[in-house]
Amino acid sequence: MKLTGLGVSPGIGIGRALVVSRAIPTLRFRVAERRVGSELARLDAARAQSRIQIQQIQNRIATAAGSEHAYLFDAQLLMLDDPMLVDRAAAIVRQDRLNAESALQRALEEVSALFDRIDDPYLRERKGDVADVVGRLVMNLTSNGSALELFRDVEGPLVLIADELSPSLIAQLDLDRLAALVTDAGSWTYHAAILARSIHVPAVAGLRHASGVVPPGAIVAVDGSSGVVLVDPPADVLADLEARSRKRRADERSLDEYAALPAVTADGTVIRIEANVELPEEATRARERGAEGIGLYRSEFLLAGALAAGLDEDAQYRVYRRLIEAMAGGRVTVRTFDVSESQLGLSAAGETARAPLGLRGLRLSLAFDDVFQTQLRALLRAAAHGPLRVMFPFVTGVEELRAARAAVVQAAETLRSRGTSVPHLPLGVMIEVPSAALTIDLLAAEADFVSIGTNDLIQYTLAVDRTDDRVSRMYEPLHPAILRVLRQVAKGAARRGVPVSVCGEMAADPALLPLLIGLGLREFSMTAAAIPMAKQVVRGLRVADTVRLAGRALKAATAADVEAVLAESMATVKR
Repeated sequence: MKLTGLGVSPGIGIGRALVVSRAIPTLRFRVAERRVGSELARLDAARAQSRIQIQQIQNRIATAAGSEHAYLFDAQLLMLDDPMLVDRAAAIVRQDRLNAESALQRALEEVSALFDRIDDPYLRERKGDVADVVGRLVMNLTSNGSALELFRDVEGPLVLIADELSPSLIAQLDLDRLAALVTDAGSWTYHAAILARSIHVPAVAGLRHASGVVPPGAIVAVDGSSGVVLVDPPADVLADLEARSRKRRADERSLDEYAALPAVTADGTVIRIEANVELPEEATRARERGAEGIGLYRSEFLLAGALAAGLDEDAQYRVYRRLIEAMAGGRVTVRTFDVSESQLGLSAAGETARAPLGLRGLRLSLAFDDVFQTQLRALLRAAAHGPLRVMFPFVTGVEELRAARAAVVQAAETLRSRGTSVPHLPLGVMIEVPSAALTIDLLAAEADFVSIGTNDLIQYTLAVDRTDDRVSRMYEPLHPAILRVLRQVAKGAARRGVPVSVCGEMAADPALLPLLIGLGLREFSMTAAAIPMAKQVVRGLRVADTVRLAGRALKAATAADVEAVLAESMATVKR
């Protein structure tokens, strides 16, 4: 089976399929032979717990509505002992070594197929009762232990296949056994895709139905560059892919020497290269790969899987301090929470989903003062331990920056009232929306630095929803409008003498670095894995050449024309 999606993290990964569904929150995988007994025990425990629950429901209905209505649950109790359901699932666990949740799902499919062949419509509708019982069994399996804990013994390496994948789930996995990621949804700029590139795991997104068609335990080969996913490929194809994977790793190792070299062009212009990170633990790897600092720490990852703890001032302070100390004097830039109301857990119960252009980023922080003040106090305290900058996401104008500065002053006064000294904290803004880019002169007059978030800037400038796989291919970093916006921001910040960096995915593309430098940009932040390659590129450039390249690109009429200019330039260099 061959599936084709969007390659979002380069590299080739080969492993056995581990299938995750958000709609039915279970993991489906093959268990090691030594775990078969414990899977059967889990199944028995879930059946016993389900029986107690159904009997309790039956009693409650009898009390409330009369015993004549409680008979409905007699059938569900009988189903628990039906050899075609739980016992059949147990047989699947023994024979095929599937985990209990996966075996129950297959047993349900078999029973459902039988019901579908029944002519009597009343009996056919009983299929819903079976599904209800299976849902309860799965719920009890999940509540009796973390599925992530259970798959720790699954034979690796693993290819995680999900309908939708959260960064928090990835962060909980044993990364040493993770060969690749495959998702039905997503795009190049999904946080899960960004994290995949950050941890150097090949990934393909936008496959639509992969989680429904790839069997758990199948051998899956993922090409994160081409977007091709092969399920149970022939032996010769698999051997070729493994050879290509080994060659790629060797090529990457050949770049290691550049990690320790300065990023200076051939004509002596210093380029600053920093790393984007989601976890403090990544700081060490960032330094090893040659990062001068952390150009973007996405603080919202503190909230992943631990919302209440992530919002605690002391907990945040410890994380920021650990990050600063790990960089050993290297500059650290923390972006305040860039989340929506629902992601922050502040939506009212039952409230319908809000538009993505509603409360998010700095707007949300300003709307929820307690949350914002807590984060600012934690950052101000952490700034005592090393060079720290704070930048605000999704800023649309000067008024918001002034409000954020006032909030920082308030947080500082609170700390001083506690007897805590407060160091100077440089404050910057992210340029992610056209209004911020168009008012760069005004923002640069009041900000200590600016950072271009190219992912959102491209999306909002081109009016392309990058999460919509129907139009995500129109998300074009080389669109002439984007080049003009980047040049305007670079010039506007330079006139005010304000440092400007690029922390979006464009910075990590070695083919685009010469163009960005030619547009006047000198600071970049990218995934740690991309840094040695970026340094190699920088050291082979002459700024005068990049300026000429940018001049030609700015005259191009379409993204394809710009790409042709870049391709011609690269061909000239190779000659």
